[in-house]
Amino acid sequence: MIFDAHSDLPTFVYDERREDKTRVLEGNFERFFNGIGTRVMAIWTRPNRRGDATRYALEVLNEFLRDVEESDSFELVGNTGEMKKAIESGRVALWLGLEGGEPIGESLDLLEVFYRLGLRVLTLTWSLRNAIGDGVFERTKGGLTNFGVEVVGKAEELGILLDLSHINEAGFWDALDVTSFPVIASHSNARALCDHPRNLTDEQLKAIGERDGVVGAVAIPGFVDKNRPTLDRYLEHISYMVDLIGHRHVGLGFDFVYYLRGWSGKSVEGFEDESKIPALLKRMKENFSEKEVKAITFENFGRVFERVVG
Repeated sequence: MIFDAHSDLPTFVYDERREDKTRVLEGNFERFFNGIGTRVMAIWTRPNRRGDATRYALEVLNEFLRDVEESDSFELVGNTGEMKKAIESGRVALWLGLEGGEPIGESLDLLEVFYRLGLRVLTLTWSLRNAIGDGVFERTKGGLTNFGVEVVGKAEELGILLDLSHINEAGFWDALDVTSFPVIASHSNARALCDHPRNLTDEQLKAIGERDGVVGAVAIPGFVDKNRPTLDRYLEHISYMVDLIGHRHVGLGFDFVYYLRGWSGKSVEGFEDESKIPALLKRMKENFSEKEVKAITFENFGRVFERVVG
């Protein structure tokens, strides 16, 4: 069973429901949830909606919540107790995330509103600048803003897990300076194996491990290998991070995007979508012990969520 720490499926649900489709997740269960026990469903603000990010995020969230309410196979959860009960009852436990803090603007009140609506994972930035800090593709190299520091404190108070994927290096270190809680990088790989700004340096990986956090290996081809992204290379990222920071600090954050409109058509060869999860598990069992496989595929993120979210 897989704990997938990052999925953009709420965007797909929104697009489909805006075309008057219903029970989108239920109707695509076999396609999207093969082997998935729990998943972070992240609301991402499209670049062309950054000007009205709060409205857009709430519209996406509303369609997502409606879809979950119509389903029999899913449950939105707010703590690990609810997650375990949902899984035991045969349902997939869904966590709500924000991929970038754009929807909260410059308001801690809005952060709390989203928490009340189910938010439990906050990716501080997407790849561009927001009121919290600079993303990895921003021209400037600023770290967390004063408001960003306040957001970190409010997230701790509420029980929202901080996700440091997408933030630039200055912001990454700033975040660690102002929190003592475990943090995650929900969908990032090792920069030593693929020199991409969205991947993490050895120093960043070690820092997350030292905080008892977890890094989710991501299956975006450009983050796996610049020339030939394959399942083998994806596994090399997992093995590299396990060797560097220990198996307790590595997980899975697939970030499949093949279903999004405008998708480039590129995928990791041999690991294009959820149907290839059995192949991944087979290869992991050849490379890691049973204990390590259970930790990487589920238990590590479960541990951090229990400590921070409850």
